[in-house]
Amino acid sequence: MKLIINDEEKDIAGAISVKDVVDSMKLVPEKIVVELNHRILKTEEWKSSSVKDNDRIEIVSFVGGG
Repeated sequence: MKLIINDEEKDIAGAISVKDVVDSMKLVPEKIVVELNHRILKTEEWKSSSVKDNDRIEIVSFVGGG
């Protein structure tokens, strides 16, 4: 499946939900925010939020420091 993730086209095999995408990218759920087609999703919504070809996903990571 072709998805546009952070403005880059990526092929994510077997993805049917946002959670699948996050898992396939080996991201830490507690440290990111996900937006699907311009809608910010709560972590609880990831599993029930289906993805389809050409969906736009933005993933923002929290980074500590100072």
